[in-house]
Amino acid sequence: MITEKDIVAKARELGFVDTGFTTAEPFVEHRKLLDSMPEEYGWADAVGLDLKNGTDPSTILAGARSIIVLLELYFKKSYPRSVEGHFGRCYLDDDRVTGDGLSLRIKAFRSFLRDHGIASKVPFNLPHRVAAARAGMGTFGKNCLFYSSRAARQSSWTLPIAVVVDHDFTPGEPTIETQCPSWCRNACIAACPTRALKGNSRIDPRRCISYLSYFGQGLTPRELREPMGMFVYGCDRCQNVCPRNQPWLAKDLPLNEKVAAKAEAFDLTALLHMDKAYFETKIWPHMFYMSYADVWRWKMNVARVMGNSRDSRFIPELARAFRENTDERVKAMAVWALGRIGGKEAEDELSDIRKRGVENAMIRDELDALSS
Repeated sequence: MITEKDIVAKARELGFVDTGFTTAEPFVEHRKLLDSMPEEYGWADAVGLDLKNGTDPSTILAGARSIIVLLELYFKKSYPRSVEGHFGRCYLDDDRVTGDGLSLRIKAFRSFLRDHGIASKVPFNLPHRVAAARAGMGTFGKNCLFYSSRAARQSSWTLPIAVVVDHDFTPGEPTIETQCPSWCRNACIAACPTRALKGNSRIDPRRCISYLSYFGQGLTPRELREPMGMFVYGCDRCQNVCPRNQPWLAKDLPLNEKVAAKAEAFDLTALLHMDKAYFETKIWPHMFYMSYADVWRWKMNVARVMGNSRDSRFIPELARAFRENTDERVKAMAVWALGRIGGKEAEDELSDIRKRGVENAMIRDELDALSS
C-alpha cells in the first residue's frame, strides 16, 4: 500500500504546491457555523450547493477514512491588467468546464490512488479550506480566506482541493485559527466596500461582491453600485490589500499566455452586446456560474462597471444597450451608468430616452433618481 510520502511525491509531480492529510471525521464546528447563519447561507441550498451535507464526509464516500488535501496555486503566473481589473483571479484560468488543466491533474491523481486500491471522491460541497487547516497546511485571515503555511510565500492565492478516500493516513496537526499579524489594522475589513466582512473571521456572503456579481437577484441596489467598483465577476479587494499577500504580489511572475490569448473576448463592449453564441463559446466555458438565461446579469454588471469608469467612450455603448436590450434590469443600469458618467453627451442620451417615453417603473425610477 502506498504511503503518505508516495502521495506527496505524486502530488508534487502533478504540479500541486502542497499536500496534507486529515481524518474523515465530520466538520462539527463548521456545521454549527452554518446552522447559526441560516439567513446568510440559505441561498446556497437554493442553488444546489448543500453545504451542510458536505460537512460529513461519510455522505460523500461510503467508508470514508481520510481526506487528502491538494493545494493548487492559481496565481502562479500574472494576468493582463485588462482582465485582472475586472475579474477575480481565481476565475481567470478555471478549467472545470473545459477540463484541459487542473481537472486533468486531479483525474491523474485519482487514477494513481485507484491503481493502488484506494477509492476517492472530490466533493464540491465539503469545506475545503477548513479541511486544509485541519490538515495543518495553513491558517485563516480575517477575510475568511485560507493562507498557506508552506507555499506561495504563505499567501492566500491558493485553492485547497479535498479528496475523500477510503484509507487511513496519518493526519496533520490542525491549524484552524486566524493568524493575521498583530500590527494589521483590519485592512481587509476596511477595504471591503460592501461591508461583507464582519470581523472575527465572519462574512455575510450575500454582500460580497463575488456573490453579488453572479448570484445577486434583481437590479443591483443603488447603494452598492459605486462600492462594487470595476469588478464584473468576482472580486480580489480583500486579498489585494492584505499584508500577508504582499510578498507574492511583489514577485515578478511570467505572463499567463493562456489567459492573455482569451483576454480580448472579455472586452467590456463585447460583453455588453454579446449574443448567445458568443456567450456560450467564449465566456461560459471559463466563467460558468451563470447560464445564458442569466446573461442579463452579465450585461447589468458590465453597464455598472462602465458607469463607474467615468469614461465617456462608453456612452454610445450604453445608449445602444438601452435601445437593444429587452431586459429592464440591463436598461435601468444603463440609465444609471449614463448618469454616473455625466457630461453633455450622456445628458443628451438621457434626454432622448425621456422624450421617447418610458413605461417601465424600474427604469422610470432610475431616471427620476438622476433628476432629484
